[in-house]
Amino acid sequence: MPSAPSYPVDQRPCVPVLLNERHHALGMREVLLEAHRIQDLALPHPPVFSGLLRMLTAITAELTGLDDPDLSLDEWHEKRTTLLTSGHGLNAADVHDYFDRYVWDLYDQHRPLLQDPRLAEQCTKTSGINRLVFGRPSGNNLAWLSAHTDTAPHPLPSDEAFWHLLIQHYYGDAGRCTTRSAGPHTSGQATAGPLRSTLSFHPHGATLLETLLLHQFPYTGSPLHHPDACPWQEPEPPDPVNPPPPVTWPKRLLTGRSRHAVLLVPNQDGSAATDGYLTWATQHPAYPATDPYLIIDTRTRGKAEDRDQPRRADADRGEWWRDIDALLLSGDETATQRRPTVFATLNDLPETVRPRLRVRVCGFDQDGRTTSRIWYTALTPPIWNRAEEHDPHAARRIAACRQAAEHLAALLRTQANTAWNQTRTPTADGAPPATRRRLPTSRWAREALALYWPRAEKTFWTLVNEPPDTQRDPYPVFAYTAVDVLRQVTLPDLVRHRMAGPALARAVRALRAAASPDSHRTKAARRAQP
Repeated sequence: MPSAPSYPVDQRPCVPVLLNERHHALGMREVLLEAHRIQDLALPHPPVFSGLLRMLTAITAELTGLDDPDLSLDEWHEKRTTLLTSGHGLNAADVHDYFDRYVWDLYDQHRPLLQDPRLAEQCTKTSGINRLVFGRPSGNNLAWLSAHTDTAPHPLPSDEAFWHLLIQHYYGDAGRCTTRSAGPHTSGQATAGPLRSTLSFHPHGATLLETLLLHQFPYTGSPLHHPDACPWQEPEPPDPVNPPPPVTWPKRLLTGRSRHAVLLVPNQDGSAATDGYLTWATQHPAYPATDPYLIIDTRTRGKAEDRDQPRRADADRGEWWRDIDALLLSGDETATQRRPTVFATLNDLPETVRPRLRVRVCGFDQDGRTTSRIWYTALTPPIWNRAEEHDPHAARRIAACRQAAEHLAALLRTQANTAWNQTRTPTADGAPPATRRRLPTSRWAREALALYWPRAEKTFWTLVNEPPDTQRDPYPVFAYTAVDVLRQVTLPDLVRHRMAGPALARAVRALRAAASPDSHRTKAARRAQP
C-alpha cells in the first residue's frame, strides 16, 4: 500500500537562507537551530519574508521565554539583552521539543499545517491551484503575460506551496471565493488578509537570531484572560461558526488573524500541490489590532475608529528613505504618524548591537480587494544611531530633508501639469489659460518625477551626511534638482510647441521660489503662479 503524501516543513528544505555567504535551503527546525549562524533569510518573495518572520518571531518568543507576560519591563529588556550578547544559539533540546510537539506536515490528513481539512466536505468544489498562487491568472482573468491557465494547471512544488500559503493568510484577497457551508453560514465572500496592501518594517541584525530577538516586543496591556497560541498549537482548525478568540500577545497577534481558510491537494508523493481550496475562515468582523511592524498614519478627519490606518505600500512611492523619519522620530500627541511598535523597544539595545541595526522593508502594492500590483523590498543601511532618542539633531535633519524632497516633488508635479496644460491649450490672445486644480498627471509630470526621485535620493543622503556646521538649507538643493529634471523632460517639446517656452519659464520660476528663505517661501511660491 503506497504511503500517504507528506511534506513536513520542519524537516524538508523549504526555507532558503544565506549561511556562510552561500545560499542553502533548510527546514524550519534547522533554521532555528542554525539561526545564530545564518546571516539572513533568502526568500524570493517579500510577502513570504514578511509572513515567515512573524511566524518565526512567535516561535522564538516561546523558546526564549520573552512571551512571559509576568516579566516586568526592566526584566524583559534585561533578558533580551542577555540573549543578544551571549553569543550562543537557541537551546537545541528546546527547539527539537517544540517541533516534536506539533504537526508541521502540509499534507497531514487530520491537521495539515495552517490548513483546514474540513474544506474538502464544506466547499462545493476546489478553487484550482492557480487561484492559490499569487501572480498566476485564474478563473476568467486573461493570461496576458503568463503561460498558466485553468485548463492546464501546472503543479506547484511543495516548498513554493508553503510560501503561497503564508501569503494567502497574511495578504489574501477580499471578495469572491469558493463557496463554503459551515453551520448556519453558506457564503462565497471573504474579507481581506490582515496585512493586505501594507508596508512592513523589520529590524535586521547581523544574524537571523539577532533579527528575531530584535523583532520581540514586551507585553504592556492588561493581564491575559485567554490562552495565547499559534494556529498550529490549537487542537482544532479555526472555528468558522463562532467568533474567533481575542487577539492575544504575541502569538495570535502575529500568526492568528487570518481571514482565509486553505487546503492543499497534493500529488501522490507530496512533492507538489496539484489543486486546492481557498475560502473564508470566518464571517465575523475582525478584532481591532495594531501590527507591531507597521507605520500608523493618523487622519485628522473622518470617523474616530478609522483615523488610524497602516501605511499602504505604493510601488510609485517605493523609495524606502521616504519613510525613514517615521522610523527615527519618536513622535508626540500632535504627530500624524506613529512608528512601528517594535521600534519603541530598540532604545536600550547593547552598544555592540545598535550601530549595526538595519531595517528590512517589505511592501505589497495591492488594492483593498482583489488586485495585486507588485511587491518590493529594500534593506536600509545602519540607521538606529540616528534615532531621535540617540541623536535628536540627526533625526530632525533627516525629517527636514525628507519633507523638503516631498514638498518639491509635489510642486514639481503641479508645475509640470500646469505647464503642460498651458502648452497644449493656449488661449486665443496668447495669455496662459487659467490654472485648473486637480489636473490628471501629465506626461511631463510622470517623466519628471521618474527622473526626480532617484536624483533626490542621492541629494537626500548628501544633505544628511553633511557636517553639522556646514549643513545647507535643503529646499534650494531639491529645487535645483526639480528644475533640472523638468528642463530635461520638456526639451524635446520646446521646438514643437509655441507656448512651451513661456510655460516652462513660469514653472521654473515657481520651483525656484521654493528655494527662498523659509519665512518667505510660501509667499514667493504664490507670486510665481501665472
